[in-house]
Amino acid sequence: MPKLAMTVQYASESSHIPTEKQFRKWARAALRVDTEVTLRIVDAEEGLMLNRDYRGKDYATNVLTFPLTEEPWLIGDIILCAPVVEKEALEQGISLEAHYAHLTVHGILHMHGYDHEEEAQAELMESIESTTMIQLGYADPYLSEKQRP
Repeated sequence: MPKLAMTVQYASESSHIPTEKQFRKWARAALRVDTEVTLRIVDAEEGLMLNRDYRGKDYATNVLTFPLTEEPWLIGDIILCAPVVEKEALEQGISLEAHYAHLTVHGILHMHGYDHEEEAQAELMESIESTTMIQLGYADPYLSEKQRP
């Protein structure tokens, strides 16, 4: 089983953020190789600044991933923007916990080199995310609201 070294930084005023133990469980489920990650939960202002500075997008996004090294030992940062995650969970009719789990898995997969820029890449990444989420006991995040149990 791959090793995980994880630091969780809480830089958000939100009171609905999962525990470090939960984030570790979700990250471990998606690991493919040994990984060292800093997971930072931020508010909209920091999320906007990072998305603008690094992606040229003038809005806060749900998750940003910054891989710093490649295999055999991955090192990187994952940023989750709490207000965006909360808003999306509400709009999608899913639990906040499930959405945080999904975005943590999504970020870890980005660190491992998975992407969703092209259709074939997106299908592969979504398939891994779906399988991982089901293994964790959550619904497939890519099923529509009507298809969910």
